Amino acid sequence: MSSPDPTHPHVPAPQLAPGANAPRVRDVTVVLPITSPHAELDSVVASLSEQLARLGKDWEFALVFDGVRGEAWRKAEELRARHGERILTVAFEKPFGESVCLSAGAEISGGRILVTSPQYVQIDPVELARMLAAVEAGADMVVPWRKPRVDPWLNRLQSASFNWLMRKINGGQFHDLNCYLRVFKREVLADVTVYGDMYRFLPLIAQRQGFRVVETPVRHLKEWGKAGFFGVGVYIRRFLDVVGVVFLTRFTLKPLRFFGSVGLVLTVFGGGLLAGVIYQKFAYNAGLQNRPLFLLALMLFVLGVQVIGFGLVGEIIIYTQARNLREYRIERRWDDDGPGEPR
Repeated sequence: MSSPDPTHPHVPAPQLAPGANAPRVRDVTVVLPITSPHAELDSVVASLSEQLARLGKDWEFALVFDGVRGEAWRKAEELRARHGERILTVAFEKPFGESVCLSAGAEISGGRILVTSPQYVQIDPVELARMLAAVEAGADMVVPWRKPRVDPWLNRLQSASFNWLMRKINGGQFHDLNCYLRVFKREVLADVTVYGDMYRFLPLIAQRQGFRVVETPVRHLKEWGKAGFFGVGVYIRRFLDVVGVVFLTRFTLKPLRFFGSVGLVLTVFGGGLLAGVIYQKFAYNAGLQNRPLFLLALMLFVLGVQVIGFGLVGEIIIYTQARNLREYRIERRWDDDGPGEPR
């Protein structure tokens, strides 16, 4: 079992034991975050490994247990005994989320291409051939689009609404950010940092970093999870995630545009209310005591100025660290001797 990295207590970093060999380089590593003791490991490993073997790929699975034991752990031990070193396992003492599972799975494995899979057979494994072919044709990441969906209509409506909103906000073309059977080159994780619930938005962030991300329709077989409306807390977290990803993809290096816009709206609105109250004071001799509107206007005006100040502080930080930041990604370099290798 791997223990959390003591220098980063919130992001465990599994390390190889002293004297252990580095991960063997393989064609494909399937990273499987396990968040439920009822994970269908047998069917996932059997179906995906069969398809990869049919394609002639040297494969392995990285099973990452996110604070889960029970029946799923027993199945993993059986798979390890059956397939040997092709089954890699790492376990956390408590849940850290799918983003950390992905990072840990990539660290202990050696696949040149990474495949992330749900803990059940959600997509027809045959679709894996088309997704791998797209990567070999030049794509850096391939994301699925479940079409048609087989889950309840209310879930489909919520998912479609969420993805429509993300397309409108970020200008992306993705229709199914909630499907986690993804195929991408290992280099993507070298330049893209995922944390918290950002695992869901990995295609958007990778595209923002300059990677070629393509979407392909896939056959939907099965869906886990709750049918119908979720709790209020889930929708609040999703809203905050959307705000976070908008900031990360559009305003990371231009914080004043984000904070300045919000602060300007608050300042103008609060200033307008404040001017009206002051006008009433001098024009009609209206007192300011017991006037909640005066306090509200003053609070909005001061808050707007403070938010603009946050943006200015962010700009100063970006300016002083500009030499250490790189917003672009070099794919290929031409030297005097001719085209170089992709980098």
